[in-house]
Amino acid sequence: MNHTIQQLSVFLENREGRLDDVLDVLAKNDVNIVALSLADTSDYGMLRMIVSDPQKGRASLKDAGITAMLTDVVALRVPHATGSLSKAMHQIVEGRVNIEYMYAFANGSDAAAVLKSDDPLKVVDILKGSGFDVYSADEAYRANQ
Repeated sequence: MNHTIQQLSVFLENREGRLDDVLDVLAKNDVNIVALSLADTSDYGMLRMIVSDPQKGRASLKDAGITAMLTDVVALRVPHATGSLSKAMHQIVEGRVNIEYMYAFANGSDAAAVLKSDDPLKVVDILKGSGFDVYSADEAYRANQ
């Protein structure tokens, strides 16, 4: 069982209404946003989302003329306990895997940290091998429902 999940990413021009366009397309196509991260510069933004149906989300955006891509990421289950994320990150560092970026969201009794790395399957192996859990696609795409 593959424990990576797919993240929907959209490259946004930094102009008024662009984010609204993306969110509107997803809403009209019944694609629920579970988590998102928006990073920007003066010229553009990168919208990264965990959604209820990544394939449908990408196709809906494409039909609306918006380029989107799918990326494999890992959703680490982080217990609400001080130091949990630190311990998980320490294991990844020890395993010599680089984390490119990360964002988090609440997910019921736990939280989830979405991790992008150059080797997501190794991240899963490291985390599971050191006692951490990761969300399956089914769990991640329907968080808090």
